[in-house]
Amino acid sequence: MQRGNISVQTENIFPIIKQFLYSDQEIFLRELVSNAVDATNKLKTLSRKGIFNGDLGDTAIEVIIDEAAKTLTIRDRGIGMTEEEVNKYLNQVAFSSASEFLEKYKDENSIIGHFGLGFYSAFMVADKVEVKTLSYQDDSEGVTWSCEGNPEYGMEANDKSGRGTDIVLHISEDSVEFLGKSRIEGLLEKYCKFLPIEIRFEGEIINNPEPIWKKNPVDLTDEDYLNFYKELHPHGQPPLFWIHLNIDHPFSLTGILYFPELNNSLESQRNKIQLYCNQVYVTDDLREIVPEFLTLLHGVIDSPDIPLNVSRSYLQSDKNVRQIRNYITRKVADKLHDLFKSDRKDYQVKWDNIGTLVKYGMISEEKFNEKAMKFALLKNLDNEYFTVEEYKAKIEVNQQDKNERLIGIYTTSPIEHHSFVEAAKTYGYDVLGMDTVIDNHFMQHLEAKVDKLSFTRVDANTAEKLIEKDETRESVLSEDEQNTVKAAFEGQVGVGATVTVEALSPDDQPVIITKPEFMRRMREMSAMQGMAMGDMPEAFNVVINTNHPILSSKLLSAENETEQGEVVKYLYNLALLNQGMLKGADLSAFINKSLGFLN
Repeated sequence: MQRGNISVQTENIFPIIKQFLYSDQEIFLRELVSNAVDATNKLKTLSRKGIFNGDLGDTAIEVIIDEAAKTLTIRDRGIGMTEEEVNKYLNQVAFSSASEFLEKYKDENSIIGHFGLGFYSAFMVADKVEVKTLSYQDDSEGVTWSCEGNPEYGMEANDKSGRGTDIVLHISEDSVEFLGKSRIEGLLEKYCKFLPIEIRFEGEIINNPEPIWKKNPVDLTDEDYLNFYKELHPHGQPPLFWIHLNIDHPFSLTGILYFPELNNSLESQRNKIQLYCNQVYVTDDLREIVPEFLTLLHGVIDSPDIPLNVSRSYLQSDKNVRQIRNYITRKVADKLHDLFKSDRKDYQVKWDNIGTLVKYGMISEEKFNEKAMKFALLKNLDNEYFTVEEYKAKIEVNQQDKNERLIGIYTTSPIEHHSFVEAAKTYGYDVLGMDTVIDNHFMQHLEAKVDKLSFTRVDANTAEKLIEKDETRESVLSEDEQNTVKAAFEGQVGVGATVTVEALSPDDQPVIITKPEFMRRMREMSAMQGMAMGDMPEAFNVVINTNHPILSSKLLSAENETEQGEVVKYLYNLALLNQGMLKGADLSAFINKSLGFLN
């Protein structure tokens, strides 16, 4: 029996494997099965070229658990190895220095595969590894190689009768989970689901060797795409539509991206795109490969040209990654534009589900924004849809202020803002619905990108003052009476409220609470970012309509301060109720007070 030391210059590689990759130890199965696939594909290539003339037979790779022996075996019927090849591929691991290696790649989550450590990942879960192999070449002799996780190895002849390789892992005590059938089945489902060679486990083929992303789109039907989506997401709702990616220059990439129903949801939809390298699963965290907004899509991307197991900074600077990122962004934009142009009605039906993604993309990616300006939509409360340019034309006449700015009026909740919406409509104003999680940012984005366009929420001011114009209205109250009214309300309002008196239409509410657009946006954005401003009392205006007759008939005609205070409090509570700001004990007291009027 031949004995020797594995060639590792300077230091021992095995502690590095254990220490450095332990958090991702499950990846060993992907590496070993992928090696088996490579060996099988090499044999098929030799067969096609006439170099191997034997019968290929059953080429399925087998994964076998022996709980009694505490072993896990990965068996292939591929090309196999001669004794010389075992020496070359298993006994020579060339790293100049383990310490230099650790320092260079200390920030990595995974280095297996890219640095030639695929086979040695077995030692993350095994105390001992045996390799029993027989080359496809005529007159070859079987070889068994064994190692117990240190530089010493053993190698001897065996009587293996069939070509190929068995990798036998003697599972260590701290890794016995990998002797569980459900655990291995889960890993095979995760990492090996679309490998190009059949994988057999517990007597069943568990993978799909010919996924549709490898096929020509002209040969596929809608049903094929929908069935594949079910394969990826068995319990998900059907996608709205999809894009088949297929490019071979200047880089190679295939894949299918599905547009799911987002339903105003962001976080729950992320990390549903799987990255493959030649059908080998790599990751579902593609933040460095696709723009962040496209992580909301579902599907697969397969490319041998994406550098694996390298730092994020390198990924960001890699030419192929930048090109792939730009290509995917452009394909998504082109698909959306085509849908918009070819069937606008159908596109509008889908808008409620894809609008969040489009808006997110416009905010975060300048190139996407330039294209999306043509197909991004604004929707009003009458269920009418407009591009940005179409909406500008719609509001140009009636919603232009004295500084020639176009003012888009919107609501985040038509039900809560009903009275404000109705008041705005009496002035002929169009009201947009802006109720997605990203609309606050989206409107600011449009204000920055579109000349002389601003947005204001329907409750940011009184309907008459939503759009600032040169027109003025006279008050029926004298200046002294206005001061009396203002003083009465200032004695009742709470923290954060500012009382103003304005001459509005007699048909407007007597007291209106408005929330200034700038301060409200700042507060909402601060709250979203967890900043302190989100905990501060809400700033709002209490606007007293001096032209409403109730001020003269009830408040100013009150017989004493107590009666006057009751009128003020009741009108103020009505305004709070209208804004959904009257709660708890104050709300209960107001209801009881109102019921008292009926007695």
